[in-house]
Amino acid sequence: MEQGWRTLPEDTSPELRDVFGDFLIFLRIECGLAANTIEAYGRDLRDLINSLVDQGIQSPASMTPRVVAAYVASLSSERSLAAGSVTRHISTIRVFARWLRATGRVQTDLAELLDRPHKWRKLPGVLSPRQLRQLIEAPAQPDETADGVLPLWIRDRAILELMYASGLRASEVLTLKLADVMERAMSLRVTGKGNKQRLVPMGVPAADALAVYVRDCRPLLVTIVRAAERRDQGCVFVSKSGRPLTRARLQAIVKHYAKRAGLGHVHPHMLRHSFATHLLAGGADLRVVQELLGHANIVTTQIYTHVDRSQLKDLHARCHPRA
Repeated sequence: MEQGWRTLPEDTSPELRDVFGDFLIFLRIECGLAANTIEAYGRDLRDLINSLVDQGIQSPASMTPRVVAAYVASLSSERSLAAGSVTRHISTIRVFARWLRATGRVQTDLAELLDRPHKWRKLPGVLSPRQLRQLIEAPAQPDETADGVLPLWIRDRAILELMYASGLRASEVLTLKLADVMERAMSLRVTGKGNKQRLVPMGVPAADALAVYVRDCRPLLVTIVRAAERRDQGCVFVSKSGRPLTRARLQAIVKHYAKRAGLGHVHPHMLRHSFATHLLAGGADLRVVQELLGHANIVTTQIYTHVDRSQLKDLHARCHPRA
């Protein structure tokens, strides 16, 4: 069955279908993007093509910057998308527009009327150190024995510890391999966007929680199924059926323990936001945080300098000669 995000309207022209498919190939082969990133681009481009077909536009040559700008405006005015979602659509359109021009399908920049995405950037939500402690300590043995002898709370504690201690993306947690864990150095070899690798420290609490999980919990999960099936694929974190953990399950785990800890809406990426914010608030250098997060551009990291202003007054008083 065809994936939903790849499905275009039935009356889409062969030319637009070819453009859609060729662009996805470009993202996968030439850009080397991860599957989840390609899917995100594909969903946004599918939405744009749907809008074009509704207007009777069946080729890139018939598109104009005004048509594209009107489509972006409709995302917030008609579909009520949040600023972050609109920003993502704009980023997709910019890449798509550059590719169309580079391949000779159009002669103009179709995104020339669009605002730059950083103008739309929304400050990320973060948890306080106290809230993080409540979340991480929420997995507890007395409440996690409903699955029989499987101590899933050990796995979940290790996940929460690691995401906050190392600032991992959800996709990086899910694809982390046993071979990527360097116990003696208390570090991880993390494969991020664009298959770029970086070394990230864990810290003692996270390293201890991970060691307990690998020793006491993971063997129980992977031996539930026949070894010949090799369902775990060497991934560190697996489900109770022995398969690699899914993104949906990871989100459910974070949501479950956030509710138990009495917190509001918490999603996995919020732990990464908190990791960066707390490091900067503690005096970490911006370039170091950029390296730990795996950001290609420091501009992406700079957003965290605007999140925590609680120390500005004290910092000014300590450091300014006329304070």
